[in-house]
Amino acid sequence: QVQLVESGGGLVQPGGSLKLSCAATEGTFEYSAIGWFRQAPGKEREAVSCIDNTGAIARYTVDSLKGRFTISRDNAKNTVHLEMIGLKPEDTAIYYCASRHYNCKRSSEFYNAWGQGTHVTVSA
Repeated sequence: QVQLVESGGGLVQPGGSLKLSCAATEGTFEYSAIGWFRQAPGKEREAVSCIDNTGAIARYTVDSLKGRFTISRDNAKNTVHLEMIGLKPEDTAIYYCASRHYNCKRSSEFYNAWGQGTHVTVSA
């Protein structure tokens, strides 16, 4: 099973950018779909975006669809990135990456390995 570690979160001002990373330390990363989810305070976890083992991308939020959030993967480094630009206070959340075999799914119940999360705070 893939083991995942997120990094790259932090405090950023509105309008700023962050690049989150999800590093896989074990398992068959090249056969995995990696999804990014986020959970804001007092809200349910939601899917942000996902990239499957072929590099196909699923975008689950308006921000991902509009290109504010961009997912990419580097199979040579067993890493998936989520680049976020134009950050807003409502983007404040814990961001998690998760894996499942092959293809992407919106629902978190289909993912069987999760990272510990990285905090993103957007505030002036």
